[in-house]
Amino acid sequence: MSLLQSKGPAQQQGDSMNWIVQPLPCRSWGLLAPVILGLALSSGAQASPGSAELGASLPPLLDLLERQSPELRAVGHERQAAWERPDVAGALPDPMLTFEEMGIARDDPTLSPSGVGSTRYAFRQTFPIGGKRGLAREIAEAGAEQAVARERLSRVELRSLVKLAFNEYQYAHAAIQVTEELQALVDELESIAQARYRVGLVPQQDVIKAQTEHTSLQSELLTLERDRRGTAARLNGILARPANSPLAEPAGWPALPASVPTLAELQARIFGGNPQLAELSARVQEAQRAEALASRNWIPDITVGTAVVQTGNRAEEFELMLEMNIPLWGKRRNAEQREAVSLRYAAEARREAVSSRLAGSVGEAWSALETAFRQHELTDRTLLPQAELTYQSALASYQTGNVDFATLLDAQRQIRQLRLSLLSLALEQRVQVVELERLVGAEL
Repeated sequence: MSLLQSKGPAQQQGDSMNWIVQPLPCRSWGLLAPVILGLALSSGAQASPGSAELGASLPPLLDLLERQSPELRAVGHERQAAWERPDVAGALPDPMLTFEEMGIARDDPTLSPSGVGSTRYAFRQTFPIGGKRGLAREIAEAGAEQAVARERLSRVELRSLVKLAFNEYQYAHAAIQVTEELQALVDELESIAQARYRVGLVPQQDVIKAQTEHTSLQSELLTLERDRRGTAARLNGILARPANSPLAEPAGWPALPASVPTLAELQARIFGGNPQLAELSARVQEAQRAEALASRNWIPDITVGTAVVQTGNRAEEFELMLEMNIPLWGKRRNAEQREAVSLRYAAEARREAVSSRLAGSVGEAWSALETAFRQHELTDRTLLPQAELTYQSALASYQTGNVDFATLLDAQRQIRQLRLSLLSLALEQRVQVVELERLVGAEL
């Protein structure tokens, strides 16, 4: 038995408008016909055919998420900003220009270079050596890789939220259809009970029980409709649309993967595809480069400079300078190295912890998916056909007076429970597929 599917997208209802029509001469109608036709065509062109179908299937919703999600825009800008940092980190420090005046007269002070004893113009540039600029650039690149991984993580998470919301939207719609069909079945049972009650074959309680069952199903329909509206509002929120934006009726369940990889294959794919692990791996690389940079901070930097000394209006002297910082305070350097080593250990341990947790989550989701497949097959091929046979037998026996109405209602309730169970299992299958895709960071 195939799962219940929707009959088609809902027809959109246009705004009602009241027109005041005055009789016009025939020639006036001939003049207005092209205008009316043009207005009709233009209004039809303005209506977006794709918007009327939004919500009927999953791919347009995912496309809309990619186009207008503010969160994806934010992480995209953050990623672009992060890739500007390597050029900053690997650049030379700004040079220094020095202007000095000496021999300023006390009785007639002036700042004019020609009016003082001498003026010195110096230019200095510091050059980090020992590969420190390259390491600083690599640290920034590792940070940029983390931003790339965070963007991927946000995309995977948001796509998973859209998939989950759409599947729940489909479940609510299908459950409403099942309940409406069973409500019609209860109405038929009520008609049978009334007919037998009129001829005195059954008590009035049978009719009242059928009416009570109808009311109970009506209450459940209200609950399912509430769930469908709530899921639609949540789906619109994820897509950055107003909560009350219209969505078409879902056309059916999203297709399941043709084949699900084995547990070992899925766990292997975590290390190459999970964006959270990719971010942590980039963080480990960043910590390793920072540790290497802390070790090379013992190497002094060199500053090269030149200067011109002006006396009066002439350049009298030229100077060359070579400076070097002295890494004298070993306590500070040692503390920097110990800090870098501890941060590397922490990054490696965190990556290992997350890797183990993700492997466990994959195993849990894979087991739940396998169980849902088996339960769905058992319910569809065995339990539901047996329940339908039981109901048909109870209906025939009730019409001949061999069973009471409560037995017939119990058989009807069992069919409803199993059909809703089929929908729940179909939802569970897709929820676990979405979870596996989120964990491995790619479609199955």
